[in-house]
Amino acid sequence: MSTILSIPAEREDLATHVDLCAQRYQELDARLNVLETKVDKLTHMIEGFSSNLWKTVIGTGGTILVALIGSVATIVSHIK
Repeated sequence: MSTILSIPAEREDLATHVDLCAQRYQELDARLNVLETKVDKLTHMIEGFSSNLWKTVIGTGGTILVALIGSVATIVSHIK
């Protein structure tokens, strides 16, 4: 991406200035669109990671709970 610098003719001719400003704004718009696309992709990745993380935490917690209940039940059954 090129940067459109000010040129001497721009200082003296309004039409040249307007044309160069239009080019600058088009370049800015294109760059912002690329940035917006990247942020959207990153947002979707984070949302997916968060969802998968919660599923893993809940699944692991359930497994640990079942193991603890089984252990307590085994201990209690052997005490009697």
